[in-house]
Amino acid sequence: MLTLCLFRLVDNIFPEDPEDGLVKANMEKLTFFALSAPEKLDRIAAYLSERLTRELNRHRYGYVCIAMEALEQLLLACHCQSINLLVESFLSTLRLLLEADKPHLHILATNSFVKFANIEEDTPSYHRSYDFFVSRFSEMCHSEHEDPDIQNKIRVSGIRGLQGVVRKTVDNELLVNIWEPRHMEQIVPALLVNLQKHTHTERESSPTYAHGLSPAEQTEVCFRELLGRAAYGHINNAVRPVLMHLDSHSLWEGQSFAVQCFQIIMYSIQSQHSHLVIQQLLGHLDANSRSPASVRAGIVRVLSEAAVIEATGSVGPTVLEVFNTLLRQLRQSVDYELTGYYDTAGKHRTTSTEEKTLQDAVIKTIGSFANTLPVYQRSEVMMFIMGKIPVPGIYPALGSPNAGFEGSRMIQVMLLKSLLQVSERYESNNLLTALPSSFLEPLLSFTLMEDPEIRLLVLSILTSLIDRHHNELFLYVCRLSFDVSLLELKENRSSRQDNLFMRKHAQRLYRHVYLACKEENSGQNHYQALFSLLAILSVELANEEMVVDLIRLVLALQELALSNQECLSVFNRCGVHSLCAAFLNLLSQLGPPPPLHQHVAQVIERRQKDAPHLLPADLFLVKHSTAENNTAQFTLKYFVCVSEEDRLSKRKSIGDVVSLQIDMDPQFCPDTQEVSPHTEQITFQTLKNAIGSLEEEERRRRMQVVEKFQTAPFEEIAATCGSRTSLLQSKLDQVFNSIIRSPPSPSGHSPPRSTPLYEMKFPDLCVY
Repeated sequence: MLTLCLFRLVDNIFPEDPEDGLVKANMEKLTFFALSAPEKLDRIAAYLSERLTRELNRHRYGYVCIAMEALEQLLLACHCQSINLLVESFLSTLRLLLEADKPHLHILATNSFVKFANIEEDTPSYHRSYDFFVSRFSEMCHSEHEDPDIQNKIRVSGIRGLQGVVRKTVDNELLVNIWEPRHMEQIVPALLVNLQKHTHTERESSPTYAHGLSPAEQTEVCFRELLGRAAYGHINNAVRPVLMHLDSHSLWEGQSFAVQCFQIIMYSIQSQHSHLVIQQLLGHLDANSRSPASVRAGIVRVLSEAAVIEATGSVGPTVLEVFNTLLRQLRQSVDYELTGYYDTAGKHRTTSTEEKTLQDAVIKTIGSFANTLPVYQRSEVMMFIMGKIPVPGIYPALGSPNAGFEGSRMIQVMLLKSLLQVSERYESNNLLTALPSSFLEPLLSFTLMEDPEIRLLVLSILTSLIDRHHNELFLYVCRLSFDVSLLELKENRSSRQDNLFMRKHAQRLYRHVYLACKEENSGQNHYQALFSLLAILSVELANEEMVVDLIRLVLALQELALSNQECLSVFNRCGVHSLCAAFLNLLSQLGPPPPLHQHVAQVIERRQKDAPHLLPADLFLVKHSTAENNTAQFTLKYFVCVSEEDRLSKRKSIGDVVSLQIDMDPQFCPDTQEVSPHTEQITFQTLKNAIGSLEEEERRRRMQVVEKFQTAPFEEIAATCGSRTSLLQSKLDQVFNSIIRSPPSPSGHSPPRSTPLYEMKFPDLCVY
């Protein structure tokens, strides 16, 4: 009798005409009965499910909708303790609707499932399974219905269904583990397909959707919620399907979608888990080391963007491994560029343009990662990169055995560019830490290499590391007009660490600047970089003692430009003169005595009239053209009263400033003596003749030596070599005598000559 009453209550909620909808009064009676007798809930749900199935088979879809509405109201009205009695019948009913071939029934079932997913349960049911719903909702996300509107509705419903599954299962580890690979491999690709397909079309048009969100927007909401709930051990399972999807659909080569995916990932996961995503990407980059350059470049671009987002987090425990992987990609790219193939079998061709695009992306990514590190780790990274640069006789070559010299050169350039990326944002108050000897010495050794690109990179690296107040922005162009007020000058005296650094390394820096100016293949950029380095040194580290050294260096550079013994081109000589003029003009405004500034201004004014090619404005900013008779008409001469050996190697004190002799032009120094009319004027033709005569004399001397060894008899050649040996022995004897000579006696009498050490005869027992 009770069962008949129950069935009658259920039947009474259905109207005669389904368009009239649920009979609310009878539904309230059914709800009251269910709450009064919760043990009958399973019978009520089973009968509702049976009635829904019967109506579904008769294609009476109006009554199907009424039955689902009744089930939903019962779910919402029942207490959490008794809800399990309803759930099994409810889920079986949803399966029937999702298996039907009517899209509107799929949407109906999805909406009901979402409402169920939002109900919080205190007592989970361990035997409940959602595998079918994961599979079916994922399938709906791939819908290809012929009607675009219906297709979008089905896809949005599928996405919302997956979101409901995640909400229902992700917080309860005793239920089905949604993070298992078999589930993630269905959920993640289903989301990415919609994110990819609708992102571009919705930029052009913005249609209105049923639930207010487009498929792409709904996908992003679901994807973010999924990733936001991921714990430490779930990150890899969530990211791996993304990598597989991008691989299978060749989406790395695009400019936006792969980056967009990982931006969503990096912003959604917990910040302390960011390094796991980075490690996944690095491993995937290694796995694709024999893929086309466009694919590798796409992965590297994603890495770069992920590193920027991860700046607030941590790169993880294996910091150097990140950079090691990126440097390994640079090395492989150089090998591929030289061979023309990106596989060992030589079947897949690559181009230099593609590989250079990859190399630029890797270098940018190295800088992005370095910016996320604290200062002390950046120092370690710079040392690590320096240790990877191939230097003959110091560090081993990184290239393949077939790469040869060109491969080593290309790797040197790539790694120095990477080092420049790290150094540009490196900030340290202690130069002894930023430029230790183990780093500075190999770096300076590159300033002596023949490759002009390498020398230019080294100068830029040095400047960026020394420039702690970002004055290089105002000093990167070699010019005469400077607004010193724009520079951020140090307010206090140089720190103790700075003074120690300059005492230890200043002369080495000056020497390499001097030698860099002697390179014949230096161009405009090199002289501008040298000017920036000298200017930053004077602004950041200059004290009284250092100013003297800098002036002495400039004077030595001017003598270098005027020397007939150096095989420098006219452009190089003019470049050195322009560098000296611009730097002295800047240095004279930073504190030395006013007479120096006045004299520099007078010299510059004279050059502007008579020799503009010796100034930066004419040499660097305008296409260079020099008249032969105006090459070195500038008669100002500087010379340092020290020996040639000590010019750049000895440390001079402030008292040595009196040793700087300045021989000024009589026009500006009326008190000085008149210049002799017989003083030789150095012109372009003079330099040309001198260089030509030296080359001709050297060539003639070599021809004579070759001819002598070809035609002269053996006795004559042996006699010549013997005479040279005798001459060398006599010189050595003189040197030894001067070394072992005793100092003079105070009484004026010379002590008896002692036996030289090399002539002493020792007993046999003393000889070992």
